[in-house]
Amino acid sequence: MFTAEQIKASCGDIPFIFRAGAWKPRTSPHTFQGVGDEALVWLQEVKERFGIPVATEVATPEHVEKALKAGIDYVWIGARTSASPIAVEAITQALKDHPLKGVLIKNPVNADAQLWLGNIERLEKTGIPVMAVHRGCNHQPCWSLAHAIRTQRPDIPLLLDPSHMSGNAAKVPELMSKIEELSLDGAMIEVHCDPANALSDNAQQITPDRINHLIASIALPDHPRLYTYESPTQDMEELNWLRAEIDELDDRLWDTISARMEVSKRIGAWKKAHGVAPLQPERYRQIADKVQQKGDFALRIWDLIHEESLKQQE
Repeated sequence: MFTAEQIKASCGDIPFIFRAGAWKPRTSPHTFQGVGDEALVWLQEVKERFGIPVATEVATPEHVEKALKAGIDYVWIGARTSASPIAVEAITQALKDHPLKGVLIKNPVNADAQLWLGNIERLEKTGIPVMAVHRGCNHQPCWSLAHAIRTQRPDIPLLLDPSHMSGNAAKVPELMSKIEELSLDGAMIEVHCDPANALSDNAQQITPDRINHLIASIALPDHPRLYTYESPTQDMEELNWLRAEIDELDDRLWDTISARMEVSKRIGAWKKAHGVAPLQPERYRQIADKVQQKGDFALRIWDLIHEESLKQQE
């Protein structure tokens, strides 16, 4: 209740949906699994007391039935459930002929654009408005995945989930800038009045007082947009998508090189303990011959990496 009250105060006139998971599909059975049915009563109270539309995650037809009875306005399908077309189809059947303001579906845990698109098309059979939520994969942006959905279905509102994308509350503001840059339609942000004591995902949750600062830093659309790619502005948006993909690949490249240097340090410690010189000419030639097959450019890069690796070992 306190979190909902604080968010409403921070958002002012900005429209938002208050979402909270009654059932938590966690990886380990030893972690918090959600309160369950009782949480639906709490969401009803949020809706009635503050006049806020509410949403909860559903993973089974039984969840759908209970959410509908509780007067939940929106439901969302999480990344784990989105990975199973059978589960999404079962939820689709349960949603048919029931009034809801909307259904949100996150991208699957695996970076499969066609699977995500197929699930969107399944849900559209219900006649309920569908929104896609991009949360990346394994704390990586996976911009190419979202780019594919935006290109193939520009009519579907696309929201950003910076909390799950980063797994780190400190990175949420930087990711939020992508909303304006890529012309996204909004965000799904994890908020908690006391993140340190949250029962799940506490590292990625921001406090309610930071919401207004995030909103003030970007230009949110007044309503979901319909996209075309003919105008100069849209051409620039396409370039921004491609640049986002490049930036992500660069980050992965540097992370990989950094991880390689850490292994080099461990190799250096082993060689020192066993009286082995850092440079092993035969090993160098074996790798150089293999890299040379990829071209001169690859060999130049590898030589620089190998030189730094020797420094780390020494």
